[in-house]
Amino acid sequence: MIEYNTIQKIIDTAEITEVVQDFVNLKKRGVNYLGLCPFHNEKTPSFTVSPAKGIYKCFGCGKGGNAVNFIMEHEHLGYPEALKYLAKKYHIEVVEKELTAEEIQQQNERDSLLIVTKFANSYFQDKLHNNTDGRAIGLSYFKERGFRDEIIKKFELGYSLDVRDAFSIAAKEKGYKVDFLEKSGLTIVNENGQYDRFRGRVIFPIHGLSGNVIGFGGRILKKDAKAAKYLNSPESEIYHKSRVLYGMFYAKKAITQLDKCYLVEGYTDVISMHQSGIENVVASSGTSLTVEQIRLIKRFTPNVTIIYDGDAAGIKASLRGIDLVLEQGLNVKVLLLPEGEDPDSFAKSHSASELTEFIESNEEDFITFKTRLLFNESKNDPVKKANLISDIVRSIAVIPENIVRTVYIKECSNILEIDEKVLYGEINKIRRKNYEKEYKRNISPDENFKTASPAVPSFVDEVYSEAQEKEIIRLLLHYSDVTLFTYQEDKYDEPRSVTVAEYIIGEILNDDLEFKNLVYKQIFQEYLDALNSGEKLDNKHFIYHSDAGISKLAADLLTTSYTLSEIFKKGGVHIETEEMKLKKIVPETIIAYKRKILEIAQSDTKAKLKEAQEGKASNEDMDILQKEFMQITSVINAISIDRGWVAFK
Repeated sequence: MIEYNTIQKIIDTAEITEVVQDFVNLKKRGVNYLGLCPFHNEKTPSFTVSPAKGIYKCFGCGKGGNAVNFIMEHEHLGYPEALKYLAKKYHIEVVEKELTAEEIQQQNERDSLLIVTKFANSYFQDKLHNNTDGRAIGLSYFKERGFRDEIIKKFELGYSLDVRDAFSIAAKEKGYKVDFLEKSGLTIVNENGQYDRFRGRVIFPIHGLSGNVIGFGGRILKKDAKAAKYLNSPESEIYHKSRVLYGMFYAKKAITQLDKCYLVEGYTDVISMHQSGIENVVASSGTSLTVEQIRLIKRFTPNVTIIYDGDAAGIKASLRGIDLVLEQGLNVKVLLLPEGEDPDSFAKSHSASELTEFIESNEEDFITFKTRLLFNESKNDPVKKANLISDIVRSIAVIPENIVRTVYIKECSNILEIDEKVLYGEINKIRRKNYEKEYKRNISPDENFKTASPAVPSFVDEVYSEAQEKEIIRLLLHYSDVTLFTYQEDKYDEPRSVTVAEYIIGEILNDDLEFKNLVYKQIFQEYLDALNSGEKLDNKHFIYHSDAGISKLAADLLTTSYTLSEIFKKGGVHIETEEMKLKKIVPETIIAYKRKILEIAQSDTKAKLKEAQEGKASNEDMDILQKEFMQITSVINAISIDRGWVAFK
């Protein structure tokens, strides 16, 4: 048990910003700090840290508390263990008696597993440095790999004796229960007894973000065709390989400072780069990247450079998984090392400055790299080229940022020698289909509710209608949380409500439209982010917004609300307010916005047709413009007929 005075010293010393910054990339925003919440997935930061109050709060998922609460929640530790973690961070001595076997058994499973892996880590290091076989076999191997003593100690490398159950016997003698040795994966128990999982291997401990050892990787040194070259700890209460990146504990500070993360494949790649002075590097440990690993990187930086060796087949196989990185909104670059080199060997033969210079001079954005890599193989084969274009289009389509997609489309259009409009059309089809799967399928209005279809053609994308954009934002500010309609997917289901914000956002995204006024665009984006994270935005959010333009606009639009006069209220006169008519007003506003865009696009296309005729454009260009004009006109007519308006002649 920790003494009361020690607890108070820990609480008084722990600075909330310093504690949280070990796990989250924070940026100063006024008197507070802002970052992406580590407890739920979000694209726009809603996680706030207040140094003055000593608290954190996420306005997305609702979690909040002080420094101790944060460590308990993030590391899944009990109160005493969280205090010990902070004491270690701030070099505060905590006097505790050594745990007995009975006390170890009383610990909860997670704490017990962490204690077991901590013991194992010390055991493996001791055998590497102080055992005859450990020095002759394990330490010699690391020395042959070129690792210096200080780097071996920094990464806490170790060795497991090539004896059936040497570790298991030592652990049991210290009072550790076989149950936890087995659950941690350190000991394997079967009908033939028990044996050490990592026997005869050099050991790479795997650390969690807080520095606790949560698992191990082991490399076999003797030739054995039946044994795996590398062996990792199995899944456990404390180790989930899909959520862990090797080296992140050592790299997170450098990643935050440099705002960049290098991603390599293996343990030795990370260690060699650290030894050469590059510390913002992590490894996927030979497994395919997962969404959880990508989000872990994103908590510290949005910028990732993936470093490959010269193996073309290996590169092509790994390209498929990088779409996940793009989908999470990260900026992905690729570095191809010279033939015959891997990050381990290349780092050993270059200094930190040489490595940095080489990376900066040769890294290339992922989409361009992928396009160039595959294009050379398909130049003279129309079928291969068509497949390549489809592949590239699928990668670009998952990128959430419209501006980034636009830049890549332009670049790929030049490389692939294909019209940008074709790429836009295909990408919009994919995005619309994905959107319908994820969002639209859940909205099924009652049969009396008028939707805002049909859709705007995908090539209509550079048209601005200020008045309509402003009216949509006004409706959002006034009525975002008001229920527009309810429906049931099935008679046995609970009724589902669709708010004004859900409907407006759904209609805008379904046509892949984008506001051109930057203030309106930002407000719309914040409503979208709030919807994705389950957060509700009230008017104060925009009235007191840090952006002066948003604050002024919100004040202007929120003071133009239509209210019912007290005269009519007292007289009992029944007059419908705007809120009462939202079921009609909202879809009509959206369709008016779409129609206005179409009419402007129609006028622009008509003018282009006239210029083309006068300039004697090619038949192909004339044909494209005529088809676009006819398609726009067709949609306008469809809207007019559907709404009972006068159709375009």
